[in-house]
Amino acid sequence: MTNKTAYIGGMTWGWTGVRGTWTGPQAERSMELMTERLSVNWTAVTLGALQDHPQATEIKFREKPTVTDDEVRFAIHKAKELELQVCLKPVVNCANGTWRAHINFFDTDVPCEPKWSEWFASYTEFILHYARIAEETGCEMLCIGCEMVQTDRRENEWRKLIADVREVYSGIITYNCDKYQEGAVKWWDAVDVISSSGYYPIDKWEEQLDRIEKVVKQYEKPFFFMEAGCPSREGSEYLPNDWGLPGAPSEEVQRRFYETMFAHSDKRDWVGGFMLWDWPARLYEESDAAANDDYCMYGKQAEQTVRNYYSSKIKESAKESSVK
Repeated sequence: MTNKTAYIGGMTWGWTGVRGTWTGPQAERSMELMTERLSVNWTAVTLGALQDHPQATEIKFREKPTVTDDEVRFAIHKAKELELQVCLKPVVNCANGTWRAHINFFDTDVPCEPKWSEWFASYTEFILHYARIAEETGCEMLCIGCEMVQTDRRENEWRKLIADVREVYSGIITYNCDKYQEGAVKWWDAVDVISSSGYYPIDKWEEQLDRIEKVVKQYEKPFFFMEAGCPSREGSEYLPNDWGLPGAPSEEVQRRFYETMFAHSDKRDWVGGFMLWDWPARLYEESDAAANDDYCMYGKQAEQTVRNYYSSKIKESAKESSVK
C-alpha cells in the first residue's frame, strides 16, 4: 500500500474535531491509548467543518467549532511521535444536521439558485488549505472527501480538485466513497488509492466484497476501508451505519461484527486494510465501557479483537515485504 507498510492497520482519531479538544493531556493520552491498545500503525486525523445546510455554498472551516490549524498540527505531530503514519481527513458536515451525502445542486445552472461551481470553489479552498498542512507536516495520505454521494457524479469538478491538490501535496490521495457507492464513482483512476466506508451488515460481507472486487479489478488500484465499524449495541451488527439505532449496550455484538468483517476480508488479498471508526480525543472512563454503546471500542471486548488482528496482519505484511 505504501513504501513503509503494505498493510493499513488504522483507527480514525479525533472526530468530529471540536475546537479546544485536540490539545492537552486528555488528547495526548487518548492517542497514546489508541496506539497501545489497538497496535495500530496508521491513524486518520479527522476533523469536521460546517456549511449551513445541504444547499449552502460556503464551508466555514476557519470558524468554531472546527479545530484550529495549531490543533491539527499538534495531533499530527503527536501521531508522528508515536511512529504512526497519518492520513489527514478534513470532512464537511451540515450545521442543520442533514447528512453530507445530501449536499446537492441543480446540474444546470439557474439564476438566483445555488450552484455547483460556487460550492466546489469553496470546497477546493477548504481541501487545499488542509492539503498544504498535510504537506508541511509530512502526512503520508490525504483524504479529499467523505461519503459525498450526490457530489460523486460531478466527475469534472473532482478531477480538477485532485489536479489542484497535486500542485501542493506530494503524498497519497484517496477519496472515501460511501457504502454501496464504490461502483458509482467514475474517476477512481485520478486518485492513488480507492477507499470506502465498510458499514455492511454482518451477514452480507461476502456479497458486498464480491461487488467491490469488480471495481478494484477494473481500476487496478490499491483498496482499503477508510471507515468501518459497529456500535456496541444490540441490533447494530445488521445496521452498523446507524449511530442512532435503539438498543441496549452490547460488547458482544461489536466483537462479533469485527470478527466477521476481518474473517471475510482476510479471504481477499486486495483488501489493503482498515481505518476503523472511531476513537475520540476525549475518551470515556474505562470503567464506563460496558455501558457505552458507541463505535469506540476502548475497554470493550472488540479492543482485543482489533489488537490481535492488527498485530498479526502487520507482522505478516512486514514478513512479506522482507522476502520481496
